[in-house]
Amino acid sequence: MDLPHTIPTSFVPQSASVAARRFHTNFTGAFGFFGYMVLGIVFVLALGVFFYGRILATTQSSKDAELAKAEETIDPATVAGFVQLRDRLNSGALLLADHIAFSGFFTLIETLLPTTVRLTSLRLTVGDVKKIRFEGSGVAKSFNALAVASTAFATDGNIKEAIFSNIVINRDNSVSFALSAMLDPSLVAFSP
Repeated sequence: MDLPHTIPTSFVPQSASVAARRFHTNFTGAFGFFGYMVLGIVFVLALGVFFYGRILATTQSSKDAELAKAEETIDPATVAGFVQLRDRLNSGALLLADHIAFSGFFTLIETLLPTTVRLTSLRLTVGDVKKIRFEGSGVAKSFNALAVASTAFATDGNIKEAIFSNIVINRDNSVSFALSAMLDPSLVAFSP
């Protein structure tokens, strides 16, 4: 039997790896290009960091020279004067923080007390923990005027625990009284 001419009379079988390579796309060139691109970027960044470090070192040395020149021009007497001024200002701030100013208290008493009630004596004592005690005596034109003063003290809140005692009705129908109370520390605190 005669074989057609399209069929070869002999052949060499191909291995399985050659056949697999035929259907496999080669990415080695793309990965190599990407790797070289990353290497190039890292190299450029390393050069940038190196030169930036040199620029910073030069700037620091020039600033150090300027600082040394400025330190040479400082007068020790001026520095001592500034230190003394700072200490004096700190001492003044401490004194003012502990200073008691009664002007706020007197303004409050003036607004709270009716014109028909007057204080004849007044005593303010400051305790160890800045508790300010207010004691006094006075005269009211009538008992109703004294009741108005008591209500004003109770509703204000800056004068606490107000106690009216020793209430005596005089011959002219005026009312004598004694008063003791505690003051809110913010009422007598100094404020510039």
